[in-house]
Amino acid sequence: MDEALSIVFLMSAATLRVATPLILCAMGGLFSEKSGIIDVGLEGKMLMAAFFAAATASVTGSPWAGVGAGVIAAEVLALLHGFACITHRGNQVVSGVALNILAAGLTVVLGNAWFKQGGLTPALTAKERLMPLVFPNAGDSILVYVALLSVPITWWLVGRTRFGLRLRAVGEMPLAVDAAGISVAGLRYRAVLLCGLFAGLAGSYIAIAQNAGFTRDMTAGQGFIALAALIFGKWRPFSAFGACLMFGLLDAVAIRLQGLKVPGIGEVPVQLFQALPYLLTMFLLAGFIGRAVAPRAIGVPYTKEH
Repeated sequence: MDEALSIVFLMSAATLRVATPLILCAMGGLFSEKSGIIDVGLEGKMLMAAFFAAATASVTGSPWAGVGAGVIAAEVLALLHGFACITHRGNQVVSGVALNILAAGLTVVLGNAWFKQGGLTPALTAKERLMPLVFPNAGDSILVYVALLSVPITWWLVGRTRFGLRLRAVGEMPLAVDAAGISVAGLRYRAVLLCGLFAGLAGSYIAIAQNAGFTRDMTAGQGFIALAALIFGKWRPFSAFGACLMFGLLDAVAIRLQGLKVPGIGEVPVQLFQALPYLLTMFLLAGFIGRAVAPRAIGVPYTKEH
């Protein structure tokens, strides 16, 4: 009985640990997409934040300086995305893809230039990382609790405040918002900056809490999985949170089952288990994307009428 409880606890802790960056990223993406701005660039924001968080923590010796640098890096990309899509009314998907490509290349170039370790940052010591607070084996850093709190906070902001009402309105009928004398561009910029904040925390968590430094492409598609969870959750905070936990559980199970031997077949390839979260992403999007109703004005640039 004690062993079973121990396994359940460890699996639950592993699920939450793996799901934390997905939760943070999905909550950030929710603000952006509720305002009508598609954010395919979540992956790039997370990756850039992870690099600058690890690099800054390594140089300064402070994990909180790393978190701050990671958030600032993500916010810079968020502003670039807003400048392209809100100010200049560019294609939002193309802009997001460009940010992902920029982050993938720039992190490697800067890593090579600054640390001469093939794009990696130096390994972080315990003092340079956000270490577990209560349960050492569970990896419950402070950002895990921030991720859990972000869900009800997002629900309250989007669903119960004047800002949330305006945010939802600008994603559905921006013309009506503009006619009411409220700046559509201002609201959308605030939404993408909130997205940058959460994506920055997610990337920082990956580099200086979940891991001990930056490695090339270390986000490994988690930004896209967070976007899939957001769509599967129909742009609702608690539904998206549940989808993130589902992805996290699958990833945690995949890690635990690596090296499993099946009678008559032998050891199952590690790559198969590693692919499971991505296969689930494809399955869910293929099965549910048609049923999820996005904000009506999402992806549509707004031109102010005179």
